Amino acid sequence: MNDLDIKEKALQERAKRLEELEKEIQEKEKALKQKEKQKKQIILRLAPSLWQDIATWANDDFRSINSQIEYILTKAVKERKNRNRNNL
Repeated sequence: MNDLDIKEKALQERAKRLEELEKEIQEKEKALKQKEKQKKQIILRLAPSLWQDIATWANDDFRSINSQIEYILTKAVKERKNRNRNNL
């Protein structure tokens, strides 16, 4: 076996390992997406005026009211995390 054959074999082994790692990453991403799809349900009581404001906003953004509330909450949580990181 010459030097070129040894290098080719090493490259093939690396390529195989990279394929395995990529497959592992894809499986982990798929599992994470599945976990995210399993949403928690809550009962939320809102003042009628707040409900109407959110409904109007949701309509403007072409979202359902539920999606709009989730959007608002997600944005608020991200902003809070950013503030906490900046305060450290």
